[in-house]
Amino acid sequence: MNARRPAGAALGTVVLLGLLAGVAVTALGVRVHGTSMAPTLHQGDRILVAPGSAGRAHRFDVVLLRATGRDALLVKRVIALPGDRVAIVSTPEEPFQVLLQERGEGPVWRVVAPQWEAQVHRTGACCGPDGTRSARPELRTVPEGAFFYLGDNPDLSDDSRAYGWGALDRIEGRVGARAYPVSASPGIGNRPALEEYRGSVP
Repeated sequence: MNARRPAGAALGTVVLLGLLAGVAVTALGVRVHGTSMAPTLHQGDRILVAPGSAGRAHRFDVVLLRATGRDALLVKRVIALPGDRVAIVSTPEEPFQVLLQERGEGPVWRVVAPQWEAQVHRTGACCGPDGTRSARPELRTVPEGAFFYLGDNPDLSDDSRAYGWGALDRIEGRVGARAYPVSASPGIGNRPALEEYRGSVP
């Protein structure tokens, strides 16, 4: 009996599966353009969308969406959902403090994301009635069927501050995994956390 044949067949199967996986990533994966989600996602990364996740979102998910009035596909992070209240308070000392009151009641939290703190330098307040930048910080209620979203690289991201509230029905899906580069962790990571906000509430 020749033991090399089963081993050769197994190796051939592994190679074939690897090629099929590569084709699937190329065909089904979405390529990231730009740096608005760095360091979570980088230019050239390929991401896969979780099946059946279109039109739905949870706080801090990374999603593919089409901004209101635009056809371009964006990759951004969900910050606030319908009924939540959200604001951005900026000072020279702390230029990017994202505030969140879940479902519009209870304590106001500060959304903490180390990737923001390491990169943000520009000041700017939010939100206006439509969810865009405003002259001064103000907690705004996210309307029904809408959500508020930001990039993980705030200084270089066009997000709700530019386009206003996102529409849930324009979410193409939740980013479930990073498919390329293969050396990177397959998960998305850098998920924000909530901590008590001790400043004055706008």
